[in-house]
Order: sequence, then C-alpha cells, then structure tokens
Amino acid sequence: MSVKIRLQRHGKKGKPFYWVVAADARSKRDGKYLEKIGTYNPNTNPATIDLNIDSAVQWLHNGAQPTDTARAILSYKGALLKHHLDGGVRKGALTQEQADAKLATWLESKSGIVDAKKDGLSKAQADVKAVAFKAEQEVNAKRIATAAQAEADAIAAAAPAVEEVAEVEAEEAPAAEESNEETQA
Repeated sequence: MSVKIRLQRHGKKGKPFYWVVAADARSKRDGKYLEKIGTYNPNTNPATIDLNIDSAVQWLHNGAQPTDTARAILSYKGALLKHHLDGGVRKGALTQEQADAKLATWLESKSGIVDAKKDGLSKAQADVKAVAFKAEQEVNAKRIATAAQAEADAIAAAAPAVEEVAEVEAEEAPAAEESNEETQA
C-alpha cells in the first residue's frame, strides 16, 4: 500500500480549510485517512499552518510521498529539513545535537521572516486606515465650511430684506398715523 501525505478539503464554498493527512493513495480526496498530521488555513494572511512535525517526519521515514502542495507545506514548516537531517544522523555524517541545532537555527530564522511579514502587513493596514481617516477629516472639514458659508450667505441675504421690510414698515407707519388723524378730525 502506498501512502501519500496530502490535503483533505473542509470548510464551506469559497472558504477552504484543509487537513494535512497521511492517506492511502487509492482512497478518495476527502475519504478515509490513516492519520491527521495537521491543518492548513489559506484564508488568513499569512496562511495559518498547524503541523505535527514529528508525525510528518515519521511518515516520511516510512516512505510516504507528499503531494506538491503538501511538500510545500512540509518544507515551509521544516519537516523536510528535519527528515533530511535525520538521514544525515543515520549515516553518521552528524550527531543528533548538531542536527537539532541546525533545525533550531533554521526555525528561528523562518519565524523571524514570518513575524516580519505580519508586522509589515499590520503596518500597511494601519497606514491605509490613517490615510482614509485623514481624507475623511478633510471631507468633513469641507462639508462644515460649505454649510457655514451657506448659512452666512442666507443670513446676509436675509439681512437686506429685513432692512427693506423695516424701511417699508417705517414708511407705512407714519402714513397710517396721518390717515388715522385725518379720519378723527
């Protein structure tokens, strides 16, 4: 029986979520599997990968062949490097402590790269929010200035009309008083 390390799709339409499994090559994609090795979520940025490295390396030692995508995931998490270093230990090219030290330094550098990417993404997102907030403040300032100008124009337009009405009333008031005097006399 040939064993493959491959992805098993889960999740809803448009939102895939994968299990990394060791399965018989003849079984269906989402069918029976021998062991669940980890998970892979491509919906996040960067993609979230949770992998049991020791289990994956054990399956690789037993002859399991990873698919192309599973090979990329195993390489990204360091399972293939650990498998390679274990081969060197079995051949006597290096000791287990040396292999563990090499793997630890590689994992540290890899985590530094991933953390830098996460920081860069969060900084870029914060910059986009800051630019959008500044643009929104400018639009609000223009809207408030336009409303204040329109109100000032309305007041200015109403002021001469009020003065004209006051002048007309002032002219009509003495005339009305004169007509009242004439009718009384």
